[in-house]
Amino acid sequence: MKTSLETRLGMFVALTVVAAAIVLELAGGTDLFRPGKRLHALFNTVMELKAGDPVKLSGVQIGKVEKIGIETVQEEQRRVTKVKVTMKIRRDAAVPTDSRATIRFAGLLGQNFIGINVGSATTTFEDGATIDILEQTDLGTLMTKLDEVASGIQNVAKSFSGESIQNILGPFTDFMKANQTKLTATIANMQIISQDITEGKGTVGKLIKDDSLHKAALDTVKTLNDTGAEVQKSLTDVKGMMDDAKKLMANANAAATNVNSLFDEAKLAIKDARSALTNAHTAIADGRTIIADINAGKGNLGLLIKQDALYKDGSASLTNLREILEKINKGYGTAGKFVNDESLFKNARMTLQKLDKATEGLEDQGPLSVLGMVVGRLF
Repeated sequence: MKTSLETRLGMFVALTVVAAAIVLELAGGTDLFRPGKRLHALFNTVMELKAGDPVKLSGVQIGKVEKIGIETVQEEQRRVTKVKVTMKIRRDAAVPTDSRATIRFAGLLGQNFIGINVGSATTTFEDGATIDILEQTDLGTLMTKLDEVASGIQNVAKSFSGESIQNILGPFTDFMKANQTKLTATIANMQIISQDITEGKGTVGKLIKDDSLHKAALDTVKTLNDTGAEVQKSLTDVKGMMDDAKKLMANANAAATNVNSLFDEAKLAIKDARSALTNAHTAIADGRTIIADINAGKGNLGLLIKQDALYKDGSASLTNLREILEKINKGYGTAGKFVNDESLFKNARMTLQKLDKATEGLEDQGPLSVLGMVVGRLF
């Protein structure tokens, strides 16, 4: 079957598109087929930044600028216009949440790009998050400031030309001419002093040339060091003594506290003893009152001790009780017979046996028989 011209043309176009996509993918010119995540940033100005410019994390490219647009946002109770930059970065690029994005440029005529300063947070941005920014000085503003600095330098250079320099150096030249002799003598004296110092003359010369002064200074420093060590040791000993004194004070305070506790306990014991003595005095007074009442014949005990009638009544009662017990022992009266006569006990036992047999007979008969016997006994 022959292939038509349209079919071959369509296949050619499709192959061309596929080849172009593959070439762009291999060359890094597009990331349509690469998975990624998006970050947003709001700038006041983007300084010639455009879509497709690289996004770098610490100098390493991790994505590109996807699009740039204008967006109005609420900021401190007022609405402001910002430039929203959407960046598409690699999904495996971990950007800490405290990182900040800034617009940079490679040289004066280089390509602009977004640089991300890496933060130290442990969490990273998710897809669709907004990153904080760090505004950079605009290149035009920077060039204007450089132009102003250059103009200032040029004005300074002009001020030192011609008559301006002559006006500055003229008085100095006149001063040098007027004091030439004095200046020459001063320089000569300085040469003599320098020569004396070099030869070791005078205090300064000996200080520089004589080793004995150096050795004496070293000995002095050594002595000071030894003295400082002894002072340090003394301070250490004093510190130890202070610590011991603090411990003694603490022990003394503890002892004082214990003594106070003992005093308090002694006070309580004395108070309890006083209470006990008071109670004892009260008890003795009550005992004296009771003894006085007994001696006066008051109360049952007083009457028992002081009056003979109660004693006589008690003696008569004991005599009657003794006679009653003697009669019971001899078998007189009902109580005596109940105690001494065995026939009463035997009759009672026989009665109980008969009652027991009658109860057993009633248990063997039915209720109707019992009722009949009762009715028969009655009628």
